[in-house]
Amino acid sequence: MELIDTHLHVIDMGKLHYPWLANVEALHRDNLLNHWQQQAKRVGITAALHMEVDVAEADIEAETTMVESFMTAPGALVLGAISSCRPEKADFPTFLERAKAHPAIKGLRRVLHVMPDELSQQRQFRENIRRLGKANLPFDLCVLPRQLPLAAALVDLAPDVQFVLDHCGVPDIKAKAYIPWATGISEISKRSNVAVKISGVSAYADADTWEVNDLRPYVEHCIASFGWNRVVWGSDWPVVTLGSSLPLWVSATHALIAGASLDEKTKLFSQNAKRIWKLEAKSI
Repeated sequence: MELIDTHLHVIDMGKLHYPWLANVEALHRDNLLNHWQQQAKRVGITAALHMEVDVAEADIEAETTMVESFMTAPGALVLGAISSCRPEKADFPTFLERAKAHPAIKGLRRVLHVMPDELSQQRQFRENIRRLGKANLPFDLCVLPRQLPLAAALVDLAPDVQFVLDHCGVPDIKAKAYIPWATGISEISKRSNVAVKISGVSAYADADTWEVNDLRPYVEHCIASFGWNRVVWGSDWPVVTLGSSLPLWVSATHALIAGASLDEKTKLFSQNAKRIWKLEAKSI
């Protein structure tokens, strides 16, 4: 069975600048492609999309160039890039034209969970997000549970855009904060142009004590809300290592969906990702 990792981060501090990492000591180091790829092949991951790592704005396009080199390396598993972007900027349309023409770029993301809530409410931000519909580029939403209503409002203004909600909406599993997270998930799932990414949620549980059943209510609620046609899988490596590991998260995922049919597992692990990001089966 194919297993596509739709959320791989590579950190190469010798090539790019990551201002936010100065405040995250556990990740403030190189996490290179070969570190991930050796583990990925051992646990059955067959392909991946590189997710932008909120590099310094001046390094955004350099990050895509780096991903291109991953795609052409011998034995490469990387199929493309979900690039960082700045929809709040006036020059976003020019950036978007370059992104549309770039064969490595499969989608875009602007990290929102560490930004002021007002960012996604700005008129220019919203107008630029609407441009993604004609550009045929999906947009990943990375928001906190309290920001789910803001994400839903953004989705409502761009019905032609495919959105993907990262990390099950970042639930606070450690604090057992199920409500109002679950309410927010139920509400945003009503939008047919939103999918949810089952990615690395063990990072939000208690690193020392979590078990599969601690994750289960959150993963199962996402799948029940969105349905098997609108779920994709991701590792969120190396963030997943904060409370787990790549092999442990893969094992946990298999345990969480043990009762699913082969068709349902195929949709989660590969089929939906191929459709959403237009990944050619022959490339995998």
